[in-house]
Parts: sequence; C-alpha cells; structure tokens
Amino acid sequence: MAGANVMWGLMSPVSKAVMASGAVSSLLLTDFRIVGAAAAFWTASFFTRREHVPHADMMRLFFAAMLGIVLNQGSFVMGLGMTSPVDASIITTTTPIIVMILAALFLKEPVTGLKVLGIFFGALGALMLILGGAADPASAGGSNPWGNLLCFFAQCSYSAYFVLYKDLISRYSAITLMKWMFTYASIAIIPFSYSELATTRWEAMGGVEIGGSAFVVLGATFLSYLLIPIGQHALRPTVACMYNYVQPIVASLVAVALGIAGLGWLKIVAIVLVFTGVYMVTHSKSRAQMEARRKAREAGAGK
Repeated sequence: MAGANVMWGLMSPVSKAVMASGAVSSLLLTDFRIVGAAAAFWTASFFTRREHVPHADMMRLFFAAMLGIVLNQGSFVMGLGMTSPVDASIITTTTPIIVMILAALFLKEPVTGLKVLGIFFGALGALMLILGGAADPASAGGSNPWGNLLCFFAQCSYSAYFVLYKDLISRYSAITLMKWMFTYASIAIIPFSYSELATTRWEAMGGVEIGGSAFVVLGATFLSYLLIPIGQHALRPTVACMYNYVQPIVASLVAVALGIAGLGWLKIVAIVLVFTGVYMVTHSKSRAQMEARRKAREAGAGK
C-alpha cells in the first residue's frame, strides 16, 4: 500500500505537467492510463499462472471496474485538470474517513476511539503539509469547485470499491483481477472518448508528454494497481486506506528535493502526525479481534 501511494503521490504533479501544454487532455490521459494498463496486465498474465474466473465473479468484476477504475480514475484526472494539485491532494485525505464509514455500515467494522483518533492525527498531519505549501500562490492557484467535486467523487467511488469488493479481491491474484477490470474499463471508456482520440495531434507531443504519460501508465497505474490487491488482501479496508496519507508526504519530499520548499519544523511535525495516525489505525482492534476478546471474557465469566 505504501509503494502504490508513493506512485500516486508523484502522479498529480506529473499529470499536471503532461496536461499543461494542451497536447494531452484529461480525457486522453485517462484513455492512456486505462487502455495502457489493460495491455500491460494482459502481457504480464502470459507469464503467470492462469486462473479460472466463474461468470458470476466476472459480472462482479465489471461493476468493480466501474467503481475502482472508470469512475475513480476518470473523475480524478478530469478534476485535476480543472483544479490545483494542492486541492486534489487535500481531497485524497478524505478516503480513510469515507472507508471507515462504509466499512462500519457494510462490513460491521467497529469504529473505535483509537481508530477515530488515528484518522484525525493522519488527516491533521496531511493538511498541515498541504496547507503549509498552499500559502505559495504559485502552488495553490487554479482552484475550481467543480474540479474539487470531481476529485471528491473519485474518492467516494474508490472507497466503495475498497469496501464492497474486499471478498472478491481475496480470491484471485492481482494480475487476474486487474487484467479483467482494466479490460472492462477500456470497453466502457473508449466509446465516450473516440472523437478525442481521432482528433489528437500526436505530433505535438514532446518528451514531457510522452515520458509523463509513460510514468502515469506504467508506474502510477500498472505497478500501483499490481500492489493494491496485495495490500487489500492483507489489511483491513480502514488500515489499507490510511496509506493515502503517504501521498502528500511524497509531494512534500519531492518539493524539498527539487529545492522548491524547505524541510522546516512544520513539515517534520506533520510527518510525525501522519505516521502516528497510521500506527494507531493499524493497531486498532478489528471486528474479529473484538469478537474473540468478547468470547474469551464470556468463557472466563462462565468458569
């Protein structure tokens, strides 16, 4: 989960740079990302063990692809094209909160005080990092409420995918899952973007557009979505989503490395808060653990 979120932390500034020249639109970049990842996962599947997926699960994979890929990636990239990377980064920190609410409703995961406190610390640290840089007009400009709304909708759809399809994710390998999900997503998005593809001026793309698009496809999509099912299989949804807070940390460290910003006390405190929040949520009790504890108490009282 940490590795995937490092890639996603780099994706916002890279995507913004790719779209800056106007040669690559947000819809075209979404096409590159989804169709390119589908091709990459099908290529990888030829070198792994083939798994049989029943028809019922194939149908569920279709709806999982709509939530986790089409609505999530399409909304986020389009929203990012309309708003600033700062606003988009702030909105990604809402995912653990949305997941906690959905997990409590659908998976009956307990909302413990430790979990709530951990999410609060993580969100506070992430917001300190982002808002500390938002004072710079060059980094905070371009805010747009419709773009922000699209980014928030992307987080809602991804959170729903995380919670509703956890059981499906645990049955198959990451390659099998993503191969079919990105195939379905490609089939769904191409009819809506065919005219964009047909009128694209491919010769206008330079090294930034080509290199940035390659990173978005192979790094922030193929590699990240290869790692995500592994994290989902091993971790509870609320714990897995806490790693979203890695994204603003990566953005801050990149800014420091490039000399755009310094590593002051505010960033150090923020990073400590983020990792404290991750630790607290990771060590909060799951429903199974609380049930086992309750049964142990009942057994002890019955002796």
